[in-house]
Amino acid sequence: MAESRTMTINMGPQHPATHGVLRVLVELDGENVAKSEPHIGYLHRGIEKLFETMTWRQGLPLTDRLDYTSGISNNLAYCLAVEKLLDIKIPPRAQYLRVMMAELQRIAAHLLWLGTHALDLGAMTVLFYTFRERETVLEILELATGARITPSFIRIGGLADDIPDDFLPRVTAFIEELPKRIDDYETLLTKNPIWKRRTMNVAAMSAEDCINYGVTGPVLRASGVNYDVRKAYPYSSYEDFDFEVPLGKNGDVYDRYLVRLIEMRQSGRIVKQAVERLPAGPVGAVDALQIVPPAKQDVQTDIASLIRHFKIMQEGFEPPPGEVYASIESSKGELGFYVVSDGSNKPCRVRIRPPSFINLAALPKMIDGVLVADIVAAIGSIDIVLGEIDR
Repeated sequence: MAESRTMTINMGPQHPATHGVLRVLVELDGENVAKSEPHIGYLHRGIEKLFETMTWRQGLPLTDRLDYTSGISNNLAYCLAVEKLLDIKIPPRAQYLRVMMAELQRIAAHLLWLGTHALDLGAMTVLFYTFRERETVLEILELATGARITPSFIRIGGLADDIPDDFLPRVTAFIEELPKRIDDYETLLTKNPIWKRRTMNVAAMSAEDCINYGVTGPVLRASGVNYDVRKAYPYSSYEDFDFEVPLGKNGDVYDRYLVRLIEMRQSGRIVKQAVERLPAGPVGAVDALQIVPPAKQDVQTDIASLIRHFKIMQEGFEPPPGEVYASIESSKGELGFYVVSDGSNKPCRVRIRPPSFINLAALPKMIDGVLVADIVAAIGSIDIVLGEIDR
């Protein structure tokens, strides 16, 4: 009887680098990965089915729970899909504020990724640095939304409310400081020989393989593919902003790191433009009275507004029958919502295209043949959140 040369082990779901509930079945030939297969399913919450039991408006908080690092972005993707179904126009001020907050959320998500990714590879100091700036971003977002992780602030038809007076000065102060902070991260990592040995030429994917697997976001752009939803299919006034899409060459863990660092700099550039050009005006669609609730002050003083508020909250609204798809460029890639309406006040079907799920599917292609120690680097470089995968 021939003796097997390989050994099969489970990596996760308890391993710190597997983000909670990811299990990767790994077949090892010595220290090399001969074969791998990610297993998911420990976190299934039936979010897409839950949408069908709620009104269109009530489903919004479910989106916060998809990717806990990008609540604002998740809100935006869902609202864009429903607004496309309703065919309503969003005021310019609300659009600019959406862009501003989405980019702040991208910075916060990349900071969390950078800190934990570096920690996975043994660089603890970076975590302390990045969490310092992430806290600042979350405090700014909390100032406007009242929440740190689950804001539900972007609403169908606009925003939940306008920003407070001290919001923009704090955003400006943070954006002016951000480039220096990113320089600090680069000082710690970019030319660090240990970091380069752990990330360069590790888990590389070609542009062709990324496209074939449907990979999006920084992982795709690190392989040199110039695809960013903000540029390819501009939404929420992104066409008004000047920014660059950073690209890598080698498609390895190191290039994914560099791409995200430059993306943070570009996000700061977008936020600065949004602050400088922020239009005046309402933050809710003024011609959608059956969709956008009246202001709190009106509800407290006007009986017609009180009745309208009650009907919107209790009964919701009824979009015309049809189906649409809308997507955004989240911190992890293309996040899309496909929604179907049968004309009632609840979605007939909601299907989510989560970038983490698609990108994770390419993990075996990345790690087959690499050393077992490099699996941690590869998983970290994808920047997955399991809440987005096990929906």
